[in-house]
Amino acid sequence: MRRALWTVLPITLVLLDRVTKLWAAKTLDVGIPNPLLGNIVRLTLVHNTGGAFGIFPQGQALFLAVSAVVAVSLFLVLVFARDLHRLLRFGLTLVLAGAIGNLIDRAAYGYVLDYFEIRGFFVFNIADACISVGAALLVVYALWGGGRHRIRGQADRL
Repeated sequence: MRRALWTVLPITLVLLDRVTKLWAAKTLDVGIPNPLLGNIVRLTLVHNTGGAFGIFPQGQALFLAVSAVVAVSLFLVLVFARDLHRLLRFGLTLVLAGAIGNLIDRAAYGYVLDYFEIRGFFVFNIADACISVGAALLVVYALWGGGRHRIRGQADRL
């Protein structure tokens, strides 16, 4: 049952990302904000040719390669690693789903479709949200102790 959950979750997230991006591409005009909750939350279609937050806008080939390597690496870790802590597995699964969602865009269009805008943040999509939440969970996991059993009061040693 657990293996089914960890298989269904990334597939569901990638499908949700694809459906919303296809809807945004058909419904929204590039660069034209559509208020959802006043000017605080808007739908604004953007073609992001760069990396996260639009950095390095001319790096399409680099980001395509990095996305592919990350997706394949995470997939292999999730398939072959045994006894991963739930928080670690969940964080990696979210990052995998996001990497696949954006990889599909980069391979198909040469850019990532972003459409969701919250005032004060960059325009993003569901795949970006998965990557951000997954990365945050990985940081929490690492700060929490990385699943290691620690003896109280002992410092980490190299």
